[in-house]
Amino acid sequence: MNKYMEISKDIALKGAKKGEGGPFGAIVVDKYGKIISRANNMVLKNNDPTAHAEIVAIRKACKKLKSYDLEGCILYTSCEPCPMCLSAIIWSNIKEIYYGANREDAARIGFRDNDIYEYLKGKKPNMVKLKQVDREECIKIFNIYNKENKIIY
Repeated sequence: MNKYMEISKDIALKGAKKGEGGPFGAIVVDKYGKIISRANNMVLKNNDPTAHAEIVAIRKACKKLKSYDLEGCILYTSCEPCPMCLSAIIWSNIKEIYYGANREDAARIGFRDNDIYEYLKGKKPNMVKLKQVDREECIKIFNIYNKENKIIY
């Protein structure tokens, strides 16, 4: 078994047994193979629906490296990232991901990632109500940010 995946799997099992969250674990590794961070799903422990293993691992890695950019890092996760985690991975600039179980495996035990995938495909438009309001006022903030040459990430 891949040594990094084995660590992710072990983290997932320990976190799930402690009741901290679902059976998910993740680690961020630098390009030299050094583990930067490791995390298990903490949704239940933290009462935080965004505390998936991948996101917690990304947050820890960013804090440790004092950077929002994890380019060159690799993510190992015990399960295929959900759409939220995949977005966080993309925002963090991680380009290489290895995963163990897949989304169908997660769905088989009751996780609802597939609902989000279906929404993103336009197949569940009534899942959430998404309406734009007051664009003209809100875009003023964008214009101020742009004029002040703020960092775009």
